[in-house]
Amino acid sequence: MSQKEYERLVKKGRDFMRHLPNIVLDDWQSDQELKKPQPPLCKASVSKEIYPLKRNFQDIEIKDDLTSILIKRKSHRVYSEEKISSNQLSYLLWAIQGVKDIRGDNYATLRTVPSAGARHPFETYLIINDVTGLKPGLYHYLPLEHSLAFLDEIRDIPETINEAVCGQTWAKKSNVLFIFTCIAYRAEWRYGYLAHKPALIDLGHVGENLYLAATALDLGTCGIATYDDYFINDLLKIDPKEEIVVYLHTLGTVKKEDQDKEQAFYAFLKEQQ
Repeated sequence: MSQKEYERLVKKGRDFMRHLPNIVLDDWQSDQELKKPQPPLCKASVSKEIYPLKRNFQDIEIKDDLTSILIKRKSHRVYSEEKISSNQLSYLLWAIQGVKDIRGDNYATLRTVPSAGARHPFETYLIINDVTGLKPGLYHYLPLEHSLAFLDEIRDIPETINEAVCGQTWAKKSNVLFIFTCIAYRAEWRYGYLAHKPALIDLGHVGENLYLAATALDLGTCGIATYDDYFINDLLKIDPKEEIVVYLHTLGTVKKEDQDKEQAFYAFLKEQQ
């Protein structure tokens, strides 16, 4: 790649980060303003195999000291491969996309995370490897019902996870791989060509809630931005023109005695000293 091409790509990325794009359309109206039909609040399940999740979390230990949770929050890449419970997973799903209320006649959902215009354009898929009460395989979270829809069996889950994250082999030992997609038009209906930056800002809220909720359960997670779009599109059987893979998170059990193994990921820092 030439230096000129590199600088062009950097400029393109920086332009995306600006509050407004270079082209401002003064006479533009959103589809909402044009009274076009609103897209569904959530993607409908394509499966009839539904697993309702508990909304009562009294039987799991949840730390509620926010300051200690913030101090302990970090990325975990070493997992002890013990089981997590379906109620722990239920809590995590509620924390990142749980519906608290519905405004108007199905106009918007109020959730446990903020979203521009309450559009909440994300869908949550899970590759479940080791969760008590749920068989391994591919699932889709249904936030309105707080349920999981079983989509498909996966022959070799660790290798499927490994391929999804482009060979980051540490991820193979996670109990669950969270896959977040964005239904672009759900945000574009209201914000049109200005929708995409706010949607990615909202994605940060989702990821941080997952970090905090996992920490509150003494579990470990790690956000991943390097993944194989084409492989995941095929796995989820989604139309990548309309539904875009935007973020992944591993989730697993952790032990204090594995901290030295965690530090091994940062060995390059010692080599630079």
